[in-house]
Amino acid sequence: MRVVIVGAGPAGVSVVETLRQTDREIEIVMVTDEPYPPYSPPAMVEYLSTGREVHFWRGQDFAERMGVDYRRGVRVVELMPEERAVRLGNGEALSYDRLVLATGGRLYAPLEGADKPGVYNFKSLSAAEELLARVKSGQAKSALIVGAGFIGVEIALLLADLGVRVTQMVRSRVMRTMLDPESSDMVMGMLRARGVRVELSADADAVAFLGEPRARVVRMRSGVEHEADLLVAATGLRPNVEFLRGSGIEAGWGVLVDDHQRTNVPGIYAAGDVAETVDRITGERYVHAILPNAVDQGRIVAYDLLGWDLAYEGADNMNSLKHLGLPIMAVGHMRGEELRQRQDGVLRKIYLENGRIVGFRLVGDVSSAGIYRSLMNRRADVSAFQHQLLVSGFGMGYLEQSARLPTL
Repeated sequence: MRVVIVGAGPAGVSVVETLRQTDREIEIVMVTDEPYPPYSPPAMVEYLSTGREVHFWRGQDFAERMGVDYRRGVRVVELMPEERAVRLGNGEALSYDRLVLATGGRLYAPLEGADKPGVYNFKSLSAAEELLARVKSGQAKSALIVGAGFIGVEIALLLADLGVRVTQMVRSRVMRTMLDPESSDMVMGMLRARGVRVELSADADAVAFLGEPRARVVRMRSGVEHEADLLVAATGLRPNVEFLRGSGIEAGWGVLVDDHQRTNVPGIYAAGDVAETVDRITGERYVHAILPNAVDQGRIVAYDLLGWDLAYEGADNMNSLKHLGLPIMAVGHMRGEELRQRQDGVLRKIYLENGRIVGFRLVGDVSSAGIYRSLMNRRADVSAFQHQLLVSGFGMGYLEQSARLPTL
């Protein structure tokens, strides 16, 4: 059997590793438009700030060790399901028995000119390397970031630490889709303390990137224009699905998959930031673009390829900011009963419905995140000790107690 994997991020790597744990004979071809060995996008900030090659988290010899035909610097431009082949940018038709779509996603801003040179998406190592080279060469001394989600904030802090004058455009508050207002205000204070200029106003609503041939200006809805050496688009994540047009693959925001990561076309799977899956807690469907989900989904794809009937339990809705200062963890949803504690620069918030954790937000100290997440995913009834959840150091003793409680 020949398995072709389009994309070399965490989801694709997970497919390979899981297959190779059982089968060394399956022919695996991995295609990526990047000129690098497989790397981890979440580790790029640490790499760019320290120079340590932590982003090659499986080693630069991954393909050789795993017996993978690794096609780097090649783009897939067309999917041809009837021929069971994909067409590459060099004109080659690459056949497959099973196809895995693991093309990931990119940061974007739905603005005019967002595809111009000079607008960086920071989900690509190639783009990040170019950005860093401009900073180190002195060509880029100012940056303007459109968007203030988790990745946008992390980019702002990284560039500020590199000596760049950073302006962050914020329409209402930072990380507003994942953080409550109080947590968001703490992050805002950290940004300003670290030298980031936060533009928080109605005028922070950008509409276009301007400049030829490189974009250097952002025009706001009011007509005001802001110029910077670096422009970063970070208002959301868009799955890389453009090459699927006309293929018959069903997609919403991302590629629609079932609980075995199978698409509507037989023999074709999708995993990672390109796949639209269900939330583990709510059952709602959307793209859950974080590394742990990508790795888990890749395993499910591999299990199905091996003939094992193992279903995906659902994706985790979470994000974290671990580098460059204040640690933050946002998991699950912000609804129901709220438990709150704030002291000594640490904020803990836990959200409960019917005695069960449905989400939590931690700022300044994330040491209890693992136990909270375990209780939430197991749907454990924590009513008997819910007011102990906020105790500093809440941990394994309580988990052992909760193991005796009934779950749904």
